[in-house]
Amino acid sequence: MSRHRIVRTMDYNDEYDGYEDVYGHSVDDDNSCISPTDAQQWLFDRARGHQSMSAFMRDNKDIAEEEEEEEEEGDKSYEKSRRDSDNFQMPVLNDLEKAQLTSCIDEIRSVVGDTVSEKRIVETSIKFGYDINKILDDILNDECENKTKRLQQETTREPTQPPKISITEFTEKKNATAATPIVKVTALQSDIKRGFEISSPALPSSPVVSGRNTPIDFNEDSNKRSSGAAGALLDVNVFKVSKEQSQRDAKQLYTKDRADQKHHLHMIVIGHVDAGKSTLMGHLLYDTGNVSQRVMHKYEQESKKMGKQSFVYAWVLDETGEERARGITMDVGNFRFETDSKVITLLDAPGHKDFIPNMILGATQADVALLVIDATRGEFESGFDLGGQTREHALLVRSLGINQLGVVINKLDTVGWDKERFDEIVQKLKAFLKQAGFKESDVTYTPCSGLTGENLTKPATELALTAWYKGPQLLAVIDNFKIPERSIDKPFRMSVSDIFKGTGSGFCISGRIETGVLCVNDKVLVGSLREQGQVKSLLIDEMSQNTVFAGDQVAVTLSGVDANNIMVGNIICAPQHPIPVTTRFQARILVFNVKVPITIGFPVLLHHQSLIEPAVISKLNAQIHKGTGEVVKKKPRCLGNNSCALVELETTRPICIERYSDFKELGRIMLRVSGVTIAAGMVTKIR
Repeated sequence: MSRHRIVRTMDYNDEYDGYEDVYGHSVDDDNSCISPTDAQQWLFDRARGHQSMSAFMRDNKDIAEEEEEEEEEGDKSYEKSRRDSDNFQMPVLNDLEKAQLTSCIDEIRSVVGDTVSEKRIVETSIKFGYDINKILDDILNDECENKTKRLQQETTREPTQPPKISITEFTEKKNATAATPIVKVTALQSDIKRGFEISSPALPSSPVVSGRNTPIDFNEDSNKRSSGAAGALLDVNVFKVSKEQSQRDAKQLYTKDRADQKHHLHMIVIGHVDAGKSTLMGHLLYDTGNVSQRVMHKYEQESKKMGKQSFVYAWVLDETGEERARGITMDVGNFRFETDSKVITLLDAPGHKDFIPNMILGATQADVALLVIDATRGEFESGFDLGGQTREHALLVRSLGINQLGVVINKLDTVGWDKERFDEIVQKLKAFLKQAGFKESDVTYTPCSGLTGENLTKPATELALTAWYKGPQLLAVIDNFKIPERSIDKPFRMSVSDIFKGTGSGFCISGRIETGVLCVNDKVLVGSLREQGQVKSLLIDEMSQNTVFAGDQVAVTLSGVDANNIMVGNIICAPQHPIPVTTRFQARILVFNVKVPITIGFPVLLHHQSLIEPAVISKLNAQIHKGTGEVVKKKPRCLGNNSCALVELETTRPICIERYSDFKELGRIMLRVSGVTIAAGMVTKIR
């Protein structure tokens, strides 16, 4: 049957007669119709609701009245602050004062919220010269006075006063491993302290992290414990550890475990892309017997098929298919070998500028460095003078605290072992490395060839080289590196560089122990959340250990920690000496080459150990002299090339960090922008 209708001649009244399911008409409406008078019972009547509520709460009438009064007072104060903000005209300020004022308003709003008018904040900020602490003191004192007035009104209404509490004595609980404070309720002095009063424990301990941290300065007086009950409270450990862990003699334990072993050294190989780093070290490992003839024959056959026969030695360290196909190192290669007096962990870093974050991650684990230079004419100049990675890599390793550097002049056979070419390169590098902070006595220069193996593991035999070079071969240079001083007696700190699932229960983290000692069954604190975990096993190069020390690269199996709460860049620390956690700190930085001058609000990527965190330069405190450290200019408007300054940085999330004066290993930072390192520095204060 056709459903077409002639719409023009259609009578809609006839059409919808008896038609029940009209749009907007519910079938249930016909079955359960409610009259307008009956419908009133389903509507909320505010007056009747208040009457019933008051009848229900008749016994609590006083409480309800007090709540209503507080709400009215809150509404009045909010309306007043809103009117003040609407009627307020911003004073005329220069650019620097505007930036300071904006920063003050943000800081104060994060503490007091919207209850204080903008007029009040602006006037107070200008009055106290944008000093956050003084501004907060003044505003919070007013809040405290208002609360005191309300409290007095309540006490006049109800004469009974609540008991006042103080901590008067501490006693030790019997049959317990640690002292527990017992609190008694007695009378307390009636004065109210206003503002901020901050006392720090013996070792820098961080504030509780809840959103934005209140500024705290761990200054030189932090080594002194506060006296009285407050000092006693600080002595009580939040996390309990075993007696063996708390009273361990680290140096004695190190002498007992490592006295008959070779010293362990981590060495990173750096340099411009295609300088021959992987080939150089692969050939050295082959010549020292760490790579078998069978494996090298396999690599030789496979490299021939791919048309990359010259990369055969590089394949010893470049193990991934993509690295071999592209002919460049992309991640940090790792290999262990021994010399006459040392055990060397070799870290082969990528040279391409796109993989500098990986290079930094490897450099944070290293004690010494080899800088490989391509002696081919034009190649050295492109890596050193034309914005290559030779300069940047040398600056990075020095900024990370590496003092000893072995410079390898590679591929010197391509220029016929020319002494003039060798001297030209050495002369340019000497001047630059001295500026970068390396001492001449800590830098060596060795000519060699990674492809032919000349002057690697055996003394030079090439006549063109022996005619003018009488120095040691590369292996002897590596064996002569000095063992850096290990901070074994300091509190335990370990930076996390990798996280993975272990074979047993729990999960594993790997990284470098920066300071202290760690044993199986020790308790540790993980990251900025301070989650407590326990060490189940320790591995060095897949060999089980009971104790590990500062300088070791280890894999730790943890239990009792949520794997989602730990990430690369976190710091693992001892519970009795937790690491400070903050979002703001002051640093002394040295600016390298920047295209745009650094100003307040300048966004950067903060590199701290294995951590990469977005940050903002929130304040330029002073520009200082590089050598003497004297203040050249207070509160500069910007920082240019090769300038040294005291700045404050603010991160988006809380991070674990230490002052350089307390822990050199964890007090160094680097700042990068758009793939370029623009500055490096040391942490001077933690806010």
